[in-house]
Amino acid sequence: MTTPAAELPVVVIGAGPVGLAAAAHLIERGLDPLVLEAGPAAGSAVREWSHVRLFSTWSEVVDPAAEKLLAPTGWVRPDAATYPTGGDWAEQYLQPLADTLGHKVRYNSTVTGVAKAGRDRVVDSGRDEQPFTVHVRTGDGREERISARAVIDASGTWTTPNPLGGDGLPALGEKSATDRVSYRVPDLRDPAVRARYAGRRTAVVGSGASAFTALAALADLAEQEPGTHAVWVLRRGIGADTFGGGEADQLPARGALGLAAKAAVEAGHATAVTGFRTAAVQRDGDRLVLVSDDGRVTEPVDEVIVLTGFRPDLSFLSEVRLGLDERLQAPLALAPLIDPNVHSCGTVYPHGVNELSHPEQGIYLVGMKSYGRAPTFLAMTGYEQTRSITAALAGDREAAERVELVLPETGVCGGSGLFDQADTAEASGGCCAAPATLQIGIGAPASSGGC
Repeated sequence: MTTPAAELPVVVIGAGPVGLAAAAHLIERGLDPLVLEAGPAAGSAVREWSHVRLFSTWSEVVDPAAEKLLAPTGWVRPDAATYPTGGDWAEQYLQPLADTLGHKVRYNSTVTGVAKAGRDRVVDSGRDEQPFTVHVRTGDGREERISARAVIDASGTWTTPNPLGGDGLPALGEKSATDRVSYRVPDLRDPAVRARYAGRRTAVVGSGASAFTALAALADLAEQEPGTHAVWVLRRGIGADTFGGGEADQLPARGALGLAAKAAVEAGHATAVTGFRTAAVQRDGDRLVLVSDDGRVTEPVDEVIVLTGFRPDLSFLSEVRLGLDERLQAPLALAPLIDPNVHSCGTVYPHGVNELSHPEQGIYLVGMKSYGRAPTFLAMTGYEQTRSITAALAGDREAAERVELVLPETGVCGGSGLFDQADTAEASGGCCAAPATLQIGIGAPASSGGC
């Protein structure tokens, strides 16, 4: 006997901040969520940058519907004015929220495909009447199929960092140099990681806030370990706004981070190489050199940290009909609002279900994944997205279209702005007032000026 669509769960992919917020909003609306998390715990991706402090305070990273769900358990939000690390966020908020959701969250459940039941993406007949079928691989290798009335993909982009190559593909030799190439901000508190960079030369590739984080951290290490030096590789030049909004940034911790990176350069702990688009990685004895597409070569380095942003994994969505911008891989109606090539001063235009809908009704990309390759994202944006989408799924169109969100401005105008965390935008005279992704900052408390 076929289960009526209205009785099927809404499958949420990912038990990160936005996925769990989606589940909380669904429950608030009387809908049944089922959260599928590939990792063994809530916020598995967040835990991988647990050493990094957010730009945003606790007041900005707790979803209102989630807080209501947590309140009866005795949960108390941490000091609203303080800045959590990724580890704090996962342990003090995401895991308690997932625990409250109980059996509605399934761990070690990797989504391998989403489709309409009995219909590949070519078939029109009866398509709209069919539920979604979500293919899942469990931790013990079993395969399952789950029927869903709708699918909210909040799987993020953390597992698919952009490569080193300036053309968006891996540079020649990049894959064979994986023993020396990292795509994450290093946790220098870990003795093994610290030993990898202490007293050595490291190329930091990227021009956004994650690169600032690495530069500042390596500068701190250089004060303690002589010989530690960063070679900062940028795909463009250095201008007045390269380091962000500084004291004018409405997110003070983010402004302080740019200033810390600038101080690292001015103190001689980092040497900038500009206009360098990497085409190849070559061995030079036991060291590496980067080769640009115009034939220039960097000085030899011991390690390379690639911080050129992220991109969405769309492979498991190949059988559903998505409407995505050809450049950003973001929903068509959302892309022009966040395009780093043209996005100008002011906040990101408030958006919700209208901007996040696709030709295939009932499937939504939310959170960082909804931004495709654009880097300017904030947790509050994802929370508002899920509020709007769940209202629409509950049939409350008026609430779904009543999107109200005010985001902090960078305080930077002219030049490339702060959108270049993904290092994909060209210097076009615009600026971006939306915050960069949250997994940026350094280990010291933001209030101390260390981030």
